[in-house]
Amino acid sequence: MINSDVTVNDQEETFIKFYASELRKKRQQINNHDRGFNELEDERRQVFQQAVRTPGRRGEIIKKEEIEKEFTRRFKEDDSTYRK
Repeated sequence: MINSDVTVNDQEETFIKFYASELRKKRQQINNHDRGFNELEDERRQVFQQAVRTPGRRGEIIKKEEIEKEFTRRFKEDDSTYRK
């Protein structure tokens, strides 16, 4: 039983790292919403739609958490750029 829990946790950690790195590659316009890229926002929308279809799936929960972390990271990064 413990062995399978370790395997699941390892798989989740691997998935989280992979997905987080994929999100960092997506382009997103942060302050000017009228132009630019919205790849991260599109990903958020797709994950939300999938989560509505299949609620409670661990993969969608992880994706939603990682997308929110990436948006937060980018807003903080963008905010610190303007404060300099």
